[in-house]
Formats: sequence, C-alpha cells, structure tokens
Amino acid sequence: MEKYDVIIIGGGVAGISAAIWCNRLKLDHLLLESNHTPGGQLEQIFNQIIDYPGKIIENGKELQKNLIEQIDTLKCNISCNSVVSEIDSTAKTIQYLKDGHRIEASYQYLIIASGAKHRTLNVPGELEMMERGEVYSATRHKDKFTNKQVAIVGGGDRAFEGAMLLANAGAKVVLIHHSAHFRARNTYKDGVLDHKNIEILTNTTVRSIQGDSRVESIEVNHNGMTRSIEVEGILIRIGNVPNSSLVKNIVKLDKQENIVVNKLGQTSNPSIFAIGDVCTPAAYCSISLSVGQGMITTKYISELLLQN
Repeated sequence: MEKYDVIIIGGGVAGISAAIWCNRLKLDHLLLESNHTPGGQLEQIFNQIIDYPGKIIENGKELQKNLIEQIDTLKCNISCNSVVSEIDSTAKTIQYLKDGHRIEASYQYLIIASGAKHRTLNVPGELEMMERGEVYSATRHKDKFTNKQVAIVGGGDRAFEGAMLLANAGAKVVLIHHSAHFRARNTYKDGVLDHKNIEILTNTTVRSIQGDSRVESIEVNHNGMTRSIEVEGILIRIGNVPNSSLVKNIVKLDKQENIVVNKLGQTSNPSIFAIGDVCTPAAYCSISLSVGQGMITTKYISELLLQN
C-alpha cells in the first residue's frame, strides 16, 4: 500500500496550491486528478483574468500552463487520470483507479479540493444537447450567433456578461431568469437591461429543449403560461454545484452541499480538510481565495504532523 502524509483529491488551483506547499514544507504528498492534466475549471475560462495579482492573464489556459510548468519544476507528486472510488475515513485509506488498476493508499491527512461543476437545468433535451457538443462559450462562439436568436438562462454575472457579448456581436438574445431579481452586479446589469438586442423574460423557467440534430427551440413557462421560443442555441448560466458527493457521508455539508470547514479548512472529521470551490459559497469563489486556502490548510497540517 502507498503511504503519504497528505493526499489531495483534485488538481484545480486549490489542489495545486496545496501540492506546492506540501513540496515546500517537505510533506510526503500525492495529488490525484481525474482528468488528463491538472487545472480544473481553468480550461473553461476564456476571458482575461484581471483580478489575480501579478499580471493580467489572457485566459484560463495560460494560467493553467504556468501552473503545470511550476509543479513540474518543483517535482510535486501528481497523478492524473486517477479517479478516487472510495474513502475509508476510519482506516485513513483511499482507493483510486488509474490505467485500469485499482490502487490503495493511506494518508495522515486528506485534502478535498474537488471543486464544483456547472449546475444543469435537468429538463428533457438537455442531456442530448450536451452529448451533441452544443455547449457554448459566449466569448469563443459569439460570431456563431450573429443575426441569430440565442437563449441564456441565469441571472448572475456570467449570464449578463454572456448576454452582452452575444448581443454586441449581433445576436438576438433572450435572457431567461426564474425570478424578477437578478444577482448580477450593476457593472453587468447597466449594459444589458436596456440593450436593443436583448429580450429579458423574468419569472420564467425552461421546461424542455427541442430539436433532434441540433437545438431548434425551447419550451418555457412564463408567468404561468407555456410558450415556445425558436433559438439556435442555449447557454445555461445558473451557477455551480460543489463536487462533494464523495464525502457526503463522511463530513458535514451545508444546505448548498458545500463542505463545512473552519477557518483552517478542517472539516467535521479532524483528519479531513477541504479547500477551494467545494467548500466556498458560490459568491466568494475565486482563484485568489483558492490559492490562499491551499497555503493555510497545508501549513496547519504541517503543524499537526510535527505534533504527532
């Protein structure tokens, strides 16, 4: 059996930060990432990253590249294509699958850095749409929808930013939100609410997505009335869901399924910690915070190991 001081589950920014600090503090560590490369949600950021100190970064892939180069240089112990299938918190062991092999490893402390995933509508036609690859970025695909009608679902910053990008590129945007209250910051709302290319439907929910070979229309419930809207595509921007299911029966979760932690990242199980989007309320998730949480938690674990 493999034995480590610290096992980190998740190779996004938070997990990478923890691995870097494990390296600095000389902790025997293993970071497990289910994808073929570390970086987590960075691959899905296509806009400039302007709020991470140091320099303006062109997009998430640029930051991902920098982080991979850094952990390679430091020789952090990272295993990609590794999917954790089981955690035994009593024995302090995990099992993970890599290249068809089941591997067991033990830990003194476990860090959950599994991030979050995009929330879905869970309506008929959505899964089929995704399986066809009709998942769009407003930044990358704005020209695809020029002179076409497209729907955006959501009331936060990402929904409003996407609506503005598409509308400015010549698309006819239908912005759909389930209530009359928007969470988006005024910075985003100011340009959207009066935009001539944007129709806003409040108190509206999507009931289904129609189309066999491509999206052709959506059925919505608007103020209690059902109507069909022809669209060439739909962008779903209704927030994220924490990837906490792996530990839902091991540590305490809140109502939003975030892992509950103290100021040092410790969960209800003293040997298990959580960092990043998996334990942070959605409104406060950021790259900067994830980096800091990785440092705080790893330093505290180092102190605990010295006490032992």
